[in-house]
Amino acid sequence: MKKFIVPLIALGITGCATIVNDSNIPVTATFSDGSNGECQFQNKRGIWTADVPGMVMIRRSDDSLIFRCETEDGRNAVGSITSEIEGAKLGASVLFFDLGITDSITDKHRTYQGNIVIPVRKTAS
Repeated sequence: MKKFIVPLIALGITGCATIVNDSNIPVTATFSDGSNGECQFQNKRGIWTADVPGMVMIRRSDDSLIFRCETEDGRNAVGSITSEIEGAKLGASVLFFDLGITDSITDKHRTYQGNIVIPVRKTAS
């Protein structure tokens, strides 16, 4: 009986605990003055273009999400959004002893702020 229980317990403790997040996350962007325009978002996983205000699906990554935007009247905005770790899900990964190795390769434990307001300068009066 011990021959079956010990391997079963070992398998249960060391089983794969990879996070089952989607690879992409929705990011909604608006300009601080409510104007319309277009933004290009970039991280090491890809480049995406979206109308602003609007939503774009961004691939999770451990590096910052860089944005380059232009309003309809030609004003520019450049900046970045820091990538963050989803703590509770990383804790589960550590609890099951895979120590987040699988997720550090896929970056599925990372996230970006979902709603961003991109600051733009006021129009000259």
